[in-house]
Amino acid sequence: MGKIIIFLGPPGAGKGTQAERLIKDFGFIQLSTGDILREAVRNGTELGKKAKQYMETGQLVPDDIIIGIIKDKLNELKDENIIFDGFPRTIPQAKAFDEMLVKEGKEVDKVILFDVDDEEIINRLSGRRIAPKTGKTYHIIYNPPPPDIEVIQREDDKEEVIKKRLEVYHTQTKPLVDYYKKKGKLVVVNANNPPNDVYNQIKEVL
Repeated sequence: MGKIIIFLGPPGAGKGTQAERLIKDFGFIQLSTGDILREAVRNGTELGKKAKQYMETGQLVPDDIIIGIIKDKLNELKDENIIFDGFPRTIPQAKAFDEMLVKEGKEVDKVILFDVDDEEIINRLSGRRIAPKTGKTYHIIYNPPPPDIEVIQREDDKEEVIKKRLEVYHTQTKPLVDYYKKKGKLVVVNANNPPNDVYNQIKEVL
């Protein structure tokens, strides 16, 4: 049976980078609820049709539909190693997810919390610049654009927006951290460190 790993961490913590390496080195599959929902809608599954009604009117898709669609996807992937990033977001989702997994004879193996200072996140994200012509991403400190390339800063990467996103993240995530800690599933990695160090920490616990 494949492993089920959950990544928790703020935007800019490096979750995507680490997921890419686990995919490449160990054949993990990364699942995002947005992608799974869109796929179910495209395929016209029964749950996909229900989800579509909510999505078309801009409403949040209820948890029971999301969990049902995830269950179908996990059954399809059977013995694959899975990374969830961005799910669960709430305690009711986490509990419903656990209940569904138990019925399927599975469980969450590890929840990896990317622990990183807010100040570091602000530095990482507010320094990002995009070249509109190529779509390429640069960073004014770590990967500066060539002098002849015109770059812009996305609204999302402005400091006041990042601070708001971090506030939302902390409010949403703290209860999840406590929930998984009580279950003995939580592993904290220091994501202030360089990506290679973070990757080695993750490999040790898998």
